[in-house]
Amino acid sequence: MSRPWEKLPLFQKAESIRTLVDSIVEIAMESEMEYESEAEGEMIDSSINALVDNSLIIPANIAGVWNEDTLYDLRMENATIIRLAAREILTDLTTLESFGFKDVEYLNVLREEMEEFRVLFAEWVKTFDPWNYIIDRWGLFNPPGINYDDSDPDDDLPFNEFDEDEED
Repeated sequence: MSRPWEKLPLFQKAESIRTLVDSIVEIAMESEMEYESEAEGEMIDSSINALVDNSLIIPANIAGVWNEDTLYDLRMENATIIRLAAREILTDLTTLESFGFKDVEYLNVLREEMEEFRVLFAEWVKTFDPWNYIIDRWGLFNPPGINYDDSDPDDDLPFNEFDEDEED
């Protein structure tokens, strides 16, 4: 089965991050980190679980909107989710480090991978066509000058789904 999104450098970097997160999680589960209360132990566990979850969210959301024909608002929504997941990964790395994760060099390798991902991500977002849209009634991802509460939802559409010469 052909999966064209797997050829995207952004997706490949996301998969590299996912693999690295898996390794860090494995090391973290076997290491002894310093915590003084049950709540702190739960915070470490939560950070480890979030690392895994976020490393899966990123490639899944890239695959979901890889196609250039995907509507702008859907691509931007997924990009927002990807950015949030990436930023949370960085936060969780800091949490692990603050609780005494000893193999800090792995965390730094992941931080470097995340920085490379950030650059690829920013370039990918630049390729989104803001004029391939439907009105986002929530007002988040409309092209400049497009109002979210226009009276006719089809007024500002840049395309017509019916041929004009089709009059049956």
